[in-house]
Amino acid sequence: MKTILIIEDETQTRNLFLKCLEFEGFCAVGASDGTTGVNLAQQHSPDLVVCDIMMPDMDGYSVLSALRKTPKTALIPLIFLTAKVTMNDLRRGMELGADDYLTKPCTVEQFLAAINSRLQRQDQLSELYAQSPAPQPASSASPLASDIFPADPKLASVFRFIEAHYRQPISLSDVAQEVGYSPAYLTSLVQSHTGRTVKQWVIERRMAEAKTLLATTAQSVRHIAEASGYSDAGYFTRQFRQFHGVSPQAWRRRSVAKLTN
Repeated sequence: MKTILIIEDETQTRNLFLKCLEFEGFCAVGASDGTTGVNLAQQHSPDLVVCDIMMPDMDGYSVLSALRKTPKTALIPLIFLTAKVTMNDLRRGMELGADDYLTKPCTVEQFLAAINSRLQRQDQLSELYAQSPAPQPASSASPLASDIFPADPKLASVFRFIEAHYRQPISLSDVAQEVGYSPAYLTSLVQSHTGRTVKQWVIERRMAEAKTLLATTAQSVRHIAEASGYSDAGYFTRQFRQFHGVSPQAWRRRSVAKLTN
């Protein structure tokens, strides 16, 4: 049985939603304010949270931020309830990791459709991640690729996308769109599982490619920068130095010296 948490300060609206959910076979939990809602989310680990934005003690944005900061609740989908949605509201909610919006007043049919749609999407993603194999290196020219990414089934699609596109300009939004999450939600997912950001994993993959080419080929730094995903050789050199503490040329000399000694 799926558990749905409703955080809504209007008693009549909250009770109506709770009764509808119970009638549909859900385990429904209600909170009249944001603080209570966050505590109940920690206790019950619901499958989905529906939260009003405008509440007196702790608004919906604060609730969402609190949920995303805690590993136990960071991945719980959340649908906002609001009487008015502007582009700024949408942008702010999506940046924090909201999964959907419902505008009040909404019908029971709209309410249940939004919940069922989000739960179905969550189940599909869970099945996809469970079946996804660990990412493999793109070619034998990159022997370090298989050792870079952790073997985490929930992040397999993220690492596969990075592996396939790290030589191209890719952003957090590109990866998020590929795996079906908002950028903020994906950031929370990757951070909670690996302690790193998506950008850091892209850089990690590019640096591994650069080190392999520096150690095994006589290509120029400019060519290696381009092959590793950097159109600007100067920026590549600065990032390589920041990442490894030495320039690409110095790293190559050290690598060659170790092989010849």
